[in-house]
Amino acid sequence: MTQKLSIIVPAYNEEATISNILDKILEVKLIGGMTKEIVVVNDASRDGTEAVVQAYIQAHPQAPISYFKHEVNQGKGAALHTGIQQAAGDFIIVQDADLEYDPQEFNILLKPVLDGFADVVYGSRFMGGNPHRILFFWHSIGNKWLTRLSNMFTNLNLTDMETCYKLFRAENVKSLNLKENRFGFEPEVTAKISRIPKIRIYEVGISYYGRTYEEGKKINWKDGLRAIWCILKYNIWAR
Repeated sequence: MTQKLSIIVPAYNEEATISNILDKILEVKLIGGMTKEIVVVNDASRDGTEAVVQAYIQAHPQAPISYFKHEVNQGKGAALHTGIQQAAGDFIIVQDADLEYDPQEFNILLKPVLDGFADVVYGSRFMGGNPHRILFFWHSIGNKWLTRLSNMFTNLNLTDMETCYKLFRAENVKSLNLKENRFGFEPEVTAKISRIPKIRIYEVGISYYGRTYEEGKKINWKDGLRAIWCILKYNIWAR
């Protein structure tokens, strides 16, 4: 029986890049004969994101794209909750709409799962020999510090807890009661997925074509503080 990968694309004010990322996703030929569906969740964008996506769907009537919209901006985590709920595939992966991650690397994450070794695969920006844009020193230090703090509680040895590229077996991630509506999604899902009995978590190196804040990068120091709170909350107080 053919298996399916659900690709969740949360979008907030991404009119400039979302058609490009949809092109890239459709171009990917998945290993193992796997099919794909694209679940776009517009988190109440204030720009032309909705018009661009709807025009794209009309221009590609055979493309397996589903579109959902929040009437009020709730945050990336909330968009992912909607996407996970609506996804119909056997596996689920997150794809940001901002071109920082390359969909051609879906297969790198799929391989350990299809080979029977993994249930969850994280794509690390800090390991392997793939291209990485050189950007912010303190941002990278912050990511590594948050990953280390998370690892202390989950007893994992991840190198990039905050990565966008997380591949899950659908039944595993759908079983989680996820609550974080914004960037706290990453530490929350990591804490909760790590507690599933006998879960097999792998990590692979990926490319990273990061954006600057001027180019539209949305995360900031306040999100880092929230991540610390979420690491403590979901590993200690809300287990």
